[in-house]
Amino acid sequence: MSDAVSYFNDILKAAAESGTSDIHIKAGSPVTFRISRKLHSGEFIPDQAWMSELIDNITPKHMKAGLEADRETDYSYLCPGVGRFRTNVFQSLGRWCIVMRLVKNTIPSMEQLGLPDILRTIAESPRGIILLAGTTGSGKSTTLAAMLEHVNANFRKHIVTLEDPIEFVFEENQCIIEQRELTLDTMSFSRGMKSALRQDPDIIMVGEMRDAISFQTSISAADTGTMVMSTMHTTSASSSVGRILEFFKQDERDTIRRQLAGTLKAVICQRMCPTVDGRMTPAQEIMINTGTVKKAIEENQLGKLAQIIEASEGDGMQSFNQAVYKLAQEGKITRDVAYEKANNAQAVKMMFDGIFLSTGGIVG
Repeated sequence: MSDAVSYFNDILKAAAESGTSDIHIKAGSPVTFRISRKLHSGEFIPDQAWMSELIDNITPKHMKAGLEADRETDYSYLCPGVGRFRTNVFQSLGRWCIVMRLVKNTIPSMEQLGLPDILRTIAESPRGIILLAGTTGSGKSTTLAAMLEHVNANFRKHIVTLEDPIEFVFEENQCIIEQRELTLDTMSFSRGMKSALRQDPDIIMVGEMRDAISFQTSISAADTGTMVMSTMHTTSASSSVGRILEFFKQDERDTIRRQLAGTLKAVICQRMCPTVDGRMTPAQEIMINTGTVKKAIEENQLGKLAQIIEASEGDGMQSFNQAVYKLAQEGKITRDVAYEKANNAQAVKMMFDGIFLSTGGIVG
């Protein structure tokens, strides 16, 4: 091990012990740590020679040519005795920079995250497609990990993950688990998905649905009895089906829509809300593929999905309006936060006044 790598590992160990989430390292600047969302600079200032030696030693051999050509790359670095770090190497003004994030080995439970009980039922489904939706930073990956960990703790299943990068490392409990990282263990999601289908999976978790190929392969997998879990970028559960269809050509959409109606299990969309005690909690819009939802998708009545969600609390569904109202009623968030995170602040204000809107009209 080179002196640069040895000292680098000491930096990572100290960072992990201090509760650092992210580490910024670049030539000519102090190593900087993000702790509790604030940046703190250390004393060590690496030079370009140290950075070059370090990067040459920690970059996987098969990725060095790509780094040289593209001047940037992503991979995971395993620090002995500390853990795995998500690593981005790039250049700024011709100088090497590294940003790293510690991959969490401790996965929060569904109880710790304050997730609704219906998510356990959804996670236990034997087949279908479960999507966690939301914007960047909305906690999708954390919720997905908690749902998988619930399965891992309670059921004997085979789980294969395809991630870019790996964000949580699972320890096998009841389940057999293989985690595969893009560019390290497989060169593409499509290739990884095709291989996963030959690996006798009960659950395939795809880090993010990015294109038509990912969705088409997921639909095929779900159609043959596999559970597929993934994330996607949408702002509501009700809009997610329409967003999926946008990945496909116009003449393919009717076929895909009908296939989705038969394979989709649930869509959970999240927005993170600051709590009264200074933490964060997820507000979730939940759409479950009941007979009513399935019929709306089959008949291309996607505009009705939001209304169906609002009227289907008895089936475990809830809208963002209902979710933030409950959080405020439980004293977890303020009314102002509820108004900010709701789809319709005026409707939530009416709920606080005892007036509830439903598909059948106003209920006092």
